[in-house]
Amino acid sequence: MKAMAQESSFGRLPDGTPVALFTLTNAHGLVATISDYGTIITGLQVPDRSGKPDDVVLGFDNLGQYLKGHPYFGCTVGRVANRIAKGRFTLDGKEYTLAVNNGPNHLHGGLKGFDKVVWKAEPQSGAAVKFSYTSSDGEEGYPGKVDVTVLMTLSDKNELSIDYTAVSDKPTPVNLTNHSYFNLSGTRDVLKHELTIAADYFTPKNQDSVPTGEIKPVKGTPMDFTKAHSIGSRFSQLDEKPVGYDHNFVINGGGKGLAFAARVFEPTSGRVMEVWTTEPGVQLYTSNFLDGSLTGKKGIVYRQHAALCLETQHYPDSVNHPNFPSTILRPGQTYRQTTVHKFSTA
Repeated sequence: MKAMAQESSFGRLPDGTPVALFTLTNAHGLVATISDYGTIITGLQVPDRSGKPDDVVLGFDNLGQYLKGHPYFGCTVGRVANRIAKGRFTLDGKEYTLAVNNGPNHLHGGLKGFDKVVWKAEPQSGAAVKFSYTSSDGEEGYPGKVDVTVLMTLSDKNELSIDYTAVSDKPTPVNLTNHSYFNLSGTRDVLKHELTIAADYFTPKNQDSVPTGEIKPVKGTPMDFTKAHSIGSRFSQLDEKPVGYDHNFVINGGGKGLAFAARVFEPTSGRVMEVWTTEPGVQLYTSNFLDGSLTGKKGIVYRQHAALCLETQHYPDSVNHPNFPSTILRPGQTYRQTTVHKFSTA
């Protein structure tokens, strides 16, 4: 089977704007479907150890359900992923105020972030599509006009790669990630998925889920995934309501080239996903806030812990913590990030 990208219609926005769906297929039967609305990965068919494919990401069957609102299933989030405390930051002596859309915080770019716009899509050779978007100066309260590209490529090595670039005409924070919800079993919860994270440290957070600014060792805590643990095995040790993980981990060697970040193994299917990234951090989120109110693809009801997210990124609220790696993009610089999801079986 030849690697390819095929375009089809995914419907229209209420104002009539057409939305497309791109199907990427590799030589080994992996199939990724991606919409130019929010660059959402709407589906990812991955074979199990017996060769049977199943969809390993949460999402919906049609555009209408995405437009009704959802917890960032599969999308590119920005201009700044994760939380900014109280929706405020100071840059070069000027204070900026952003929308507060997550308790007291700004989350994932605001009320209409990169997840809620239609990107320009350009199919590339093989199984690849490049998406482009221009975020205007002042959009969602952020300074500077930012030109962003997201290149998604499905290789014959069973790797889904996401390459991001951004340039700005004014200093501005930029922190992009993909927010796919993974379940390697296809339908069950992820509590028995076995997870390894290459992180000796994490960033503790306060009651509003914003980092305190500390960087602490994972050793002796339920944050220690340096050896594989099942997702749910230490929930009882977490002081988190609703229970589960929603924490940023400091990747060993992160931010210095493509580094191993995490490995997920699902024992029943045998599916394995490795995550490699150039980013310094990865946010583990175990879909704690899914509550059965959303019905997704194939009529599956999405309940608590139906999936896990591994959001490669700079640390949350970095713009307010000078000791964290900087998220500030200045004119003349180019933001670059690569994250690779490698699929196999064991």
